[in-house]
Amino acid sequence: MYGLDLVLLCGLAVAALLAGFIDAVVGGGGLIQIPALFQVLPRELPATLFGTNKFSSIFGTTSAAWRYARRVEMPWRTTLPAAAAAFACSYLGAMAVAWLPAAVLRPLILLLLVGAAGYTFARRDFGGIHRPQHTGRREFAYALLLGGAIGFYDGFFGPGTGSFLIFLFIRFFGFDFLHASAAAKVVNVATNLAALGFFVPHGHLLPLLAMMMAACNVVGSFVGTQLALRHGSSFVRRAFLCVVSVFILKFAHDTFF
Repeated sequence: MYGLDLVLLCGLAVAALLAGFIDAVVGGGGLIQIPALFQVLPRELPATLFGTNKFSSIFGTTSAAWRYARRVEMPWRTTLPAAAAAFACSYLGAMAVAWLPAAVLRPLILLLLVGAAGYTFARRDFGGIHRPQHTGRREFAYALLLGGAIGFYDGFFGPGTGSFLIFLFIRFFGFDFLHASAAAKVVNVATNLAALGFFVPHGHLLPLLAMMMAACNVVGSFVGTQLALRHGSSFVRRAFLCVVSVFILKFAHDTFF
């Protein structure tokens, strides 16, 4: 397949499985899956590798969203407007890449990640209790703002979208970690669909490889979702802090070295 031997294909399969697991719990699976694709297929166009990553990821994310929806009372009045705004604004983010280099955002994103991790670590009760704060028009307006901002970011830059969503759903909507993770999956599906709306028509996809990785991503997603549902918000909180810490190290390396 695409000139890859069995060892390399197995490596990508494992990367997709781990990415699905991480994405299902707190987001951030791209930290594993994207570097693996670039390492194994260095001659492919970046857009093709990003399209392959999005295609495989959306199956795992959709699977996780479906499982959460069956077991958790989904906050649809917040989630659906946020998903719609994220879908629309991800196109604007993709367009912005043409005139603003993504590297400009790295220092800002690093500061935001440090702030999110510090805030979560300092407040032991953060995300421990599900206590929605908004209703009616205010809830709708805040959901549009959150979804629009995250959608733009995902289309323009991308890394850490799921983790940012979880933090924002907790901080501004009063969700616990489990409900925030569930809501984040729905919004992530919307942003991934928007991205595929660009990548697939332009041929930026390795279909056979993407389907193989999608199957592995779904398996990882199943395991991650089951663990999150079984152990609840405390497990998701610990996983969130671990993943965000890795993001901080990566962004610090990319920014200063």
